[in-house]
Amino acid sequence: MARMGGADSSSSSSRASSSNSSSVFQNYPLISALLAFALAQSTKFFATWFKERRWDPKRLVGSGGMPSSHSATVTAVAIAVGFQDGFGSSLFAAAIVFACVVMYDAFGVRLHAGKQAEVLNQIVYELPAEHPLAETRPLRELLGHTPAQVVAGAILGISTAIISYIIKLAAS
Repeated sequence: MARMGGADSSSSSSRASSSNSSSVFQNYPLISALLAFALAQSTKFFATWFKERRWDPKRLVGSGGMPSSHSATVTAVAIAVGFQDGFGSSLFAAAIVFACVVMYDAFGVRLHAGKQAEVLNQIVYELPAEHPLAETRPLRELLGHTPAQVVAGAILGISTAIISYIIKLAAS
């Protein structure tokens, strides 16, 4: 393997460090993921207002509900990585496996944990007032997602990554 000369090597490393300094703001997978998360959470926020006629700021950051922001975020990352590094790349493989684990957890473990919290809260509500646990703060029940919420989040993530990629290409 040929070694690069000193001038070539230093200009190559200065290009790399200058591209690294602005890379966070030009990181297409990161921007796609953050945008997908923001869109999913905003959808929940406005859906709560539309259904219940009240503003609930917790919906901007809370978990659970339609669509799954977890699914939207990890799917957007995976698809963006696929566009950027190739769908045959090792990084895409890791991103898609990560996305699948997160989505499985969202409608599996976390959904059932929320259902268990609902049952435990009902038990605590039915305790007599003198019971030591009667004043226990209720557990959060909206933790996971239904499969439909996970699929909707994944569709949002894929769409966000594709639209972001088209915008990125148009800007180039």
